[in-house]
Amino acid sequence: MKKLKHILPFILFLVTFSVFSQSGYVTGKVIDGDINDVLAFANVVVKNTTKGTTTDFDGRYSLELEEGTYTIEYSFLGYETKEITDVVISANKEVIVDVTINPANSLDEVVITTSTKRNTESALLSIQKKSVVMLDGLSAQSIKKTGAGDIAAAVKSVPGVSVQGGKYVYVRGLGDRYTKSILNGVDIPGLDPDRNTIPMDIFPTNIIDNVIVLKSASAEYPADFTGGIVNIVTKDFPTKAEYSLSVGTAYNPDMHFKDNFLSYSGSNTDFLGYDNGKRNRKINRYQNIPGTFENKILLTSLTKRFDSQLGADVTTSNPNYNFGFTLGNQYDVGNDNRLGYQASFSYKSNTTLYEDRVDGTYIKNRFDSSVTDLGINRVVTGTSGHEEVLVNGLLGLTYKTNRSKYKLTGLHIQNGESTGGRYNLVISEDNAGGALLDATGDEILYTQRSITNFALEGDHSLNGDSDLKFDWVLSPSFSTVQDKDHRTTTLRIVDIGNDIQYQIDPSSVGNPTRIWRNLSEESWVLKGNITKNYKLFDRAAKLKFGAAYTYKYRDFNSDQYIFETTSSVVENGDVNTILADENIWTPTTGEGTYLDSNNIFQPANSYEGESNVAAMYISNEFNVSEKLKAILGLRTEQYYLFYTGEIDGESVTGEKTIDEFDLFPSANLIFALNDDSNLRASYSRTTARPSFKEASTAQIFDPITNRFFIGGLDNKTFDPIRPTYVNNFDVRYELFREKGQMIAFSGFYKTFTDPIELTFFPSAPRQMTAANFGDAQVLGAEVEFRQNLGFISEDFSNFNFNFNASVIESRLEMTDQEYNRRVTNARDGETIEDTRDLQGQSPYLINAGLDYNNSEIGFRAGLFFNVQGETLEVVGTGDVPDVYTSPFNSFNFTLNKTFGENKNSAIDFKVKNILGDKRESVYQSFGTEDQLFSSRNPGTEISLGYSYKF
Repeated sequence: MKKLKHILPFILFLVTFSVFSQSGYVTGKVIDGDINDVLAFANVVVKNTTKGTTTDFDGRYSLELEEGTYTIEYSFLGYETKEITDVVISANKEVIVDVTINPANSLDEVVITTSTKRNTESALLSIQKKSVVMLDGLSAQSIKKTGAGDIAAAVKSVPGVSVQGGKYVYVRGLGDRYTKSILNGVDIPGLDPDRNTIPMDIFPTNIIDNVIVLKSASAEYPADFTGGIVNIVTKDFPTKAEYSLSVGTAYNPDMHFKDNFLSYSGSNTDFLGYDNGKRNRKINRYQNIPGTFENKILLTSLTKRFDSQLGADVTTSNPNYNFGFTLGNQYDVGNDNRLGYQASFSYKSNTTLYEDRVDGTYIKNRFDSSVTDLGINRVVTGTSGHEEVLVNGLLGLTYKTNRSKYKLTGLHIQNGESTGGRYNLVISEDNAGGALLDATGDEILYTQRSITNFALEGDHSLNGDSDLKFDWVLSPSFSTVQDKDHRTTTLRIVDIGNDIQYQIDPSSVGNPTRIWRNLSEESWVLKGNITKNYKLFDRAAKLKFGAAYTYKYRDFNSDQYIFETTSSVVENGDVNTILADENIWTPTTGEGTYLDSNNIFQPANSYEGESNVAAMYISNEFNVSEKLKAILGLRTEQYYLFYTGEIDGESVTGEKTIDEFDLFPSANLIFALNDDSNLRASYSRTTARPSFKEASTAQIFDPITNRFFIGGLDNKTFDPIRPTYVNNFDVRYELFREKGQMIAFSGFYKTFTDPIELTFFPSAPRQMTAANFGDAQVLGAEVEFRQNLGFISEDFSNFNFNFNASVIESRLEMTDQEYNRRVTNARDGETIEDTRDLQGQSPYLINAGLDYNNSEIGFRAGLFFNVQGETLEVVGTGDVPDVYTSPFNSFNFTLNKTFGENKNSAIDFKVKNILGDKRESVYQSFGTEDQLFSSRNPGTEISLGYSYKF
């Protein structure tokens, strides 16, 4: 409340400052239709007035006008003059008019008159229409139509795009490995450094200009993508002072206000997304832990340092809530120079409860091939509660002169997630599906993540010539992931007569365990590009060349502490008594719980990684004929990967594990069939490289699923992991129509050499790794259809229907090693093929939406559907079957209503997962029913939000 008292006067000042203005703004961008680039220094004149301006370095302009209706004229020497009529200016409103002007056929003035298009989709469609790189995207207005508060919720409507876990974007059904996310054209790591994509739910939509999804490569972009590049483009700064506040809440009847929620008391800074040190490691990493026969007093002292709570508390779950604000303005500095800023802050608190969570591990019968039923290795069922805080702050400063632009962007994301779990376990005593035993499990977990990114950028017109440009960027990033005091306790259930006894049984269920893991990573990106517009074959052409260097360093370490006891029985199964003072081993009693001296720091599970990518490229965009445009490019990348840790039990320092110099050619062609339709074709070569974790020897335990990930650098079972290389072929026909309508048909074919896939170890169903398996091919087709329903009747003119679908077939040719293992473990009557699906490749994607938009009354509503087909999630080997992700049918409703004198207030109402689908993955094996690998019920969420723009 004290903080709120300080903020209220500032808010009141902003309100008072803004309500007296009786003028509005017309803003937009002027695009050169000849080279599909911004047109700097074009003239923008309000006819029959003295008002006028020129576009800036980015082709942008802004004019403040009194209320009324105007005609705006756009011109540039040697280009047609375009007039936009009926531009209506209202008080405190911004009208966006983006125009494209083309070179005139002669120097005689050519005037084209059209009515205003109050639709920023036109600018994006113009970019899409003229671009030689295949792309799809969302303009700020398209995002606004969906009522989405963040990018993840909006980007589902892009053709070939799916969103996993409500935050991660995949393109063309390919997994995270083959999709790359960049911010304003620059690499940025996410909260999970092992992912290629960043969580899209961290970006509020009101700071976004557009989201571009590139589906074909060109030389200027990094080579490590295959499905697509998702480029998030933020606003430089608004054309006038803009301030907004938003608040929201969400209720899920399956998760909120439930009295069986599991949690525990952490630190008093958990609400800020980080631990204040309460969960820090209790013992120095190199502290000697004596045995019970050595320094007995020290052993007791060290054991008592650990928090005694091992089981979660039962409490009531809270609903989700969020709030945020954005600030932006620009100022004149000197003559024709401008300084602007754009800032945003958001805070989200999400509570999730999975009451019927399942994590299963199954295995085929190793001894009798006539048995088709899968045997249990370990099945975990029960309840887990998650409390997650996400804090996000972004600040951008931009300084523009007539010839240069400088931009500094800072982004910080802080995330803390606390988990409490209580489970029932069924475990195979021989790990092979034999005799089973029952157990219970308790878990308390806390993971703290953060990322800080800076980007300093510059764009310059060289020698006063707007046809020769130089741009550069320096972007460092610093990220951390800390697993702080993960506590896992499993007790065996033993029937003794009429009683049930809970026991610590190291041989069958393991000891009580505490884990600390720390990952820190830094990344430095430096790149520069020179662009020259010139004439080739007496037509417009563009030459680009540049260089880039990316350096990454990671330090990962793990500490594990195990507790032994002289008495295996735990009264009533209450794990919180295990480390109670009265039950800790002392020299006097010689009984109780004590630290095991043999499990402390694990050098084999700790490593340092270092990678370097040095790149150079050249590309040329030119018009072969009046209708045919081409861009040809070549990119080179020198990639080094170094490893410090243990390999084959021996310590190594700075061991070079990958050294690759590669050429990545690309060719994109566009043939303009007429003014509204294009035929496109492209070829490119790209790559996918292993992550630091995958190219290590570390064994990383997941206490939630009870599974291990083992690095693929030297695991003795598979060959050392290698980069993947992909050849990409694309064709596309697109027809652009009025009112943002369009039709597009696409086809693509990809060949993969040494694809990296997630797989099980043979005969080890709870151990997974990444490995190269054979070669693969992917063949796909896409269709997109955007249609206004006004053709039915004028009454339907506010309705729009969007539909896009992708159908993909993948085929991997197995290595002899994999094929022979499958044959050896085949069931009677089962035929083994030497091909299978590519891991991570979905066979189909469907996105559909029906929305209603009435801007006059400020009302929008829509229904949106998204589904991704059954996908191979983990490759089975030997007696472990394949795991497939089941389709998740996402059906959502959004409603937005603006109100108030200037429509500055808005209410958002949303319903997610109307169908109540579960997120599940299953084992599939010949002749038997599918068995659950994992199951989560996200329930149906109802949310309500309010926002106000000053």
